[in-house]
Amino acid sequence: MQKDFLSILDWTITDLERCLDVAAQLKRERMQGRNAPTASVLDGQHVAMLFDKPSLRTRATFEIAVRELGGEIIEPHADSTLDKREALSDVARNLERWVAAVIIRTYAQERVVEVARATTRLHVINALTDAEHPCQALADMLTLREHWGSLVGRILTFVGDGNNVATSLAQAGAMLGVRVRLASPEGYGLSDRVIDAATACQPSASVERFIDPHKAVAGADAVYTDSWTSMGQESEAGRRRSVFSSYQANTALMAKAKPGALFLHCLPAHRGEEVTDEVIDAPTSVVFDQAENRLHTEKALLAMLLTDQSLTTGAHPSHQFG
Repeated sequence: MQKDFLSILDWTITDLERCLDVAAQLKRERMQGRNAPTASVLDGQHVAMLFDKPSLRTRATFEIAVRELGGEIIEPHADSTLDKREALSDVARNLERWVAAVIIRTYAQERVVEVARATTRLHVINALTDAEHPCQALADMLTLREHWGSLVGRILTFVGDGNNVATSLAQAGAMLGVRVRLASPEGYGLSDRVIDAATACQPSASVERFIDPHKAVAGADAVYTDSWTSMGQESEAGRRRSVFSSYQANTALMAKAKPGALFLHCLPAHRGEEVTDEVIDAPTSVVFDQAENRLHTEKALLAMLLTDQSLTTGAHPSHQFG
């Protein structure tokens, strides 16, 4: 397994499936609290959180995840860590002497890459960049697997901006056998480079791009959308509302999908823009399942990265899964 988790593509299909298996087990065991088998696997280890961007779900779930695994969180201020006072590589080399891992939520993907390359022992986790959101994709895949059982052959349509969420979703879906469809306005879709990278590791991978959202949703098992305007794009909000107006997840769009099709959103949702109340509050909406599963998949991710290899092989009785 790689030292870091910067992208879904850092992992093999086996790694990804293993993470979902571990997350499902940790979710079942959570009710045991401090008596859970993994309640002390990070005992004595510290994890730093460096956040350039605001957060509810990512911050809350990672803090809880570290603590429920027995670790400790530190939160140095972003002004003193993320390239504000000194070189980012120097910050990384300092942190490596003190903590086992760093969770970074920032703008450029190059920042998390720089921290990872500057260190040999520090585990670096991408908690969101402008390019990718791999931790969200883990939660998405666990949520779909819980509702569907097998993911293979299912049709998942993402409607909206070809952003970081869409990128990681396409990567994870392609690796796990989901037929991914992406519907975006002309000029707002994922690039050929992103699509090619997503499909390269799985010969049977299926990722299709559409302009017409209704065609993309036709017969889908699940429909996913996200904000039309990501953090850092606020000046484009008015124009984007106009461009994306026909891409709203509403009852008419959902009617094109299979009966009972799931609705997903990574949150926060802008009700009345990319999604209507009727859709996000429908019985088939799993948006809060996704939010909950951020905790369980992040616990699995931390346990797999920060505990020695015996954690995933079952060689050490106190660190055994399954």
